[in-house]
This record gives sequence, structure tokens and C-alpha cells, in this order.
Amino acid sequence: MSVPSPSRPLRLAAAVDHGGALDAEPYVRAARLAERGRLDFVTLGDSFARQGPDALAVLARVAPATERVGLVPTVTTTHTEPFHVSSAVATLDWVSRGRAGWTVDVSTTAAEARLFGRRSAAPARELWREAAEVADVAGRLWDSWEDDAEIRDVATGRFIDRDKLHYVDFEGGEFSVRGPAIVPRPPQGRPVIALDATASLPREAAARHADVAYVRATSRSAAAGARADLRGRAAAHGRDPGGLTVLAALAVDLTDGEGAASADPGSYDGTLTVGRDGRALYRGGPVGLAELIGGWHGAGAVDGFHITPTDPEDDLERFVNGTVALLQHRGLFRTFYPGATLRDHLGLSRPANRYAPAGGIA
Repeated sequence: MSVPSPSRPLRLAAAVDHGGALDAEPYVRAARLAERGRLDFVTLGDSFARQGPDALAVLARVAPATERVGLVPTVTTTHTEPFHVSSAVATLDWVSRGRAGWTVDVSTTAAEARLFGRRSAAPARELWREAAEVADVAGRLWDSWEDDAEIRDVATGRFIDRDKLHYVDFEGGEFSVRGPAIVPRPPQGRPVIALDATASLPREAAARHADVAYVRATSRSAAAGARADLRGRAAAHGRDPGGLTVLAALAVDLTDGEGAASADPGSYDGTLTVGRDGRALYRGGPVGLAELIGGWHGAGAVDGFHITPTDPEDDLERFVNGTVALLQHRGLFRTFYPGATLRDHLGLSRPANRYAPAGGIA
């Protein structure tokens, strides 16, 4: 039987997208369901062309209705101010008490550019170079307050120790940011950064800056190759490759019935197809999906899976109550959260503040 090493726990996440839903309740229900399954985090996609409320605002509403599950909205770096993006993500981390992440994305269309009127649509290479700079400067802004910068001394009227605020003085290809931030350093130090690293341009940005990378692969070998490539690139940039979590991104349709569980859990490696959105598509039952997940993870092809339910309500319920429950029963996925923050869930340490004196608070 293929059983993951205890030093490499299985990571699971799910999308909670509900089309153009304007009410927060479907998102709250989905996030609570994911939390009952002890998933690491939920994601909510967004773009300037998407109908519906802002993903980051929706998950800020979900935050007080949940306790442990991570909350990772998509936030586009094109046409937005890096200072505002970093402030918004830091605020979500505070609202959720350390459970925030951020999926970095770009806007490539002329129609979206016209919504702002500030610049024309740019080539993808330029946009992803800018996105990498935004991720870089966001980390610097999150560090621009030392953890003990707030004094809050009513007697003296001193709110902050100005010596513990720092200018970041960032000069990028498209923007410059002086800082410091207007939001205190987030509870996680730096919220988790995620990217879809399937294509070459975002893959390079992920290797430099991401904590989580999604890859769309229709075979175990393709997923393993993408993971190895990402980790190699991360090492080339001086990073610990073990600090980059690589998740296979699958759309799942669990309405096609169910077969019996295999006598060898983790042995299934069924054929996946490519859906209309370009994402690998699994169509079958919850047991087969559990065996696929166990097989890929047990073989070291990926660190886990990011699941997008085809049916936002029914497929997520089948995934949590069927697939995840079976993985837990087999000892392949946890039955409790190991900590309180998203970094805790992913086994990531709280990063040291680059501006604090050596030996200061991390």
C-alpha cells in the first residue's frame, strides 16, 4: 500500500466559486463544509471580467463565520496599486486571525484595460514580470512594520514606535513604492502567496515568490515533472525548495457513480481529460478520486491537490464527505488542524522580518 511519509503530509484545498452569486451565504456554507473536512484552504477566483462581488471582500465576510480553514482569494496585479493590494491582503489576514493567502493573477485583455483607461493591454511576459514585482514589494510592505511597533500607550498618547517602521524604497519596472505600509505586520508575518504555475511565465514567478503553486496535469508523470521543475527553479533562486507546496489542480465531476474501493489504496491512476477551461478533469466517483489522490501523492508526484467542483454544491459535498473521509479513514489525511494559521496548516514557518534587527521578534 502506498502511504505518504509523515514528513510530507498530504495537502488539500478546494475552490468555492459560485458563478455570479451575489449573496455571501453560498460561500460561507462551502467554506464551513471544507473546514469540517479539515482542508488546508479554500480559494475564490476573480477577475475584472467576472460578475459578482470582489473575491477578497467575500472571503473577508467568510472569515468570521469560520475558524480554521485558510482563505485564498484571487487578486489581480494588473491595473491595481501594489500598495493597495498588499494592504487588502494584510487586512484579510487580520480579519481571519492569520488564515489569509493570495492567488496572484494578471489581466491580459483590452476590454479589461478599458475599464480603467490607465494603460493598454500589455504582453503576458511584461504582465508576469510586473506580477512578480508586486509579490516582492508586498512582502517588503508586510515587513515594513516590526511586530512590536505598536505601543498603544494611552497615558503618553503614543500609538507607535516610529523607529520600528521602515521605508521599503522599492523601484520596479512599472512602479515605485516608498512605504511603510498603513496596516501593521500581518499575524502570519507574510500571508501565503499562491500562483497557477502551469505556464512558463507564471512558473518563473512562482519559483521566486510563491508558497503554493498549482499545476494542471493529466498524468502522474506530468505532475511529477512540473513539481521537479518548480523545485529546481526555486533552488536556483536561493530558496529552500521544500518551502514550495505544489498542488495538482483538478476539476472534479463526482456524479458518474461509484465503484468499490480498491484492495490496494493509492493504486488508482485513472485517465484524466482536459476540461473546457484547460483544467484537468476527473469524472467518476469519490472512491476513485481518493485512490488517484493517494496514488499521486504516495508516489511523490505532488504535495497535494486543489479541487474545483463542477457542481459547486453537490460535488464539494461528495468530495468532503466521500473522498476526504476515505483518505482520513486510511490515515492519508489529517483529522484535525495542527495549528491556527494557514502557514501552520501548510507546515510553513513564520518568516523573519527582513528589517528587524537580528535576534528581534520574527
